[in-house]
Amino acid sequence: MNLSALQLLLDVARRGSFAAAARTHGLDPSAVSRSIALIEAELGIRLFQRTTRRLSPTEAGAVYLTRAEAVVDELERAREEARAVSATPSGTLRLTASVTFAQVCIVPLLQRFRATFPSVRLELLMTDANLDLVAERIDLAVRLAPRITTDVIGAKLMDTCYRVCASPSYAAAAPTLDRPEALSRHDCLRLALPAYRSHWRFRDTDGVVSEVPVDGSVVLSNPLGVRDAAIAGLGPALLPDWLIDDEIGAGRLVDLFPGYDVTATSFDTAAWLLYPSRSFLPEKVRVTIDFLRRHLPPRPGTPTAAP
Repeated sequence: MNLSALQLLLDVARRGSFAAAARTHGLDPSAVSRSIALIEAELGIRLFQRTTRRLSPTEAGAVYLTRAEAVVDELERAREEARAVSATPSGTLRLTASVTFAQVCIVPLLQRFRATFPSVRLELLMTDANLDLVAERIDLAVRLAPRITTDVIGAKLMDTCYRVCASPSYAAAAPTLDRPEALSRHDCLRLALPAYRSHWRFRDTDGVVSEVPVDGSVVLSNPLGVRDAAIAGLGPALLPDWLIDDEIGAGRLVDLFPGYDVTATSFDTAAWLLYPSRSFLPEKVRVTIDFLRRHLPPRPGTPTAAP
C-alpha cells in the first residue's frame, strides 16, 4: 500500500463519500471504490459501512484510520523536511481566498509568484465560502475578519479599513455630502450582506461613533460590482481600502469622509493567513506567506516577519 492510496483512503473517510473524494483527486468514483476494496482485501477487514447516503467507518476502520492519519502526517512532514534541505520549495499549494480579494490582490501577483517559485504548482480556489481547511486539503487561506477564532493557526497578513467613496462627478453634484448623516438622503450602493445594507458606522477623530441609516435602489452581491457602479456615478459606496485605493489614487473615486473611520461591522478589520494546525510548516507554505507579505500593499500596523 503506497502513500497515495492512504491519502485517498483518508479523504474518503473525511468526506464520507467515494464521489466527493473522487472529485478532489480527479478520479472516477468507481476507481476510488476499487482502491478502497483492494485496501480492505489487503488488510482483511471492512473499513466502512456503506449505505445509499453515506459511508461511515466500522469500529475496526476507525482504529485503522486514526493510526493511518498519523502515519501519513509523519510521512508528509518527513518529505517536506527533506525538500526543505534543498531550499527549493516544490509540490502543489492549495490556496483559497474570497473571490474579490483573490481577483484584486492575488491574481495580479501570479506571474511573479510563478517566476519566483517555478517548482510550486498553485491551485487558487476563489470562493466566498469558508472552506474546511482539512477536508478540502487547503494549505493556506486568506480570510477577511476582525479576528480569527477557529481551531487553525492564524497570522495577520495586513490591516484593512473601509471608506465611503463616490465618483468625482457624483461628489461634485452632491454638495450636501459634507457630513456622514447626509448619506441617509442619498441613493447609496449597497453590498448584499445584512450588516452592510441598512446602517454604516462612523468614528470621528475624538472617538465618537455615530450610526447612519442608508438605503438605495441598487444592491449587488459582489464588492467588485459595487466598486464599478460607484465609478460609473450611481452613488456612494462603502468599500475596503485594498479594493479602492488605486481608484482613489487615479481619480476615478473620491473618499467622501477622509476624517472618519468607517465600517459596517467592526472598526478593527484585517486580512488573515490561516493554515491547518500542524507541528511543521511546509516550505511551500512558508515561502508563500513571505511572498504575500512582501508584495501586497503594506498597511499600518501590519507585521512583516513570517510566523
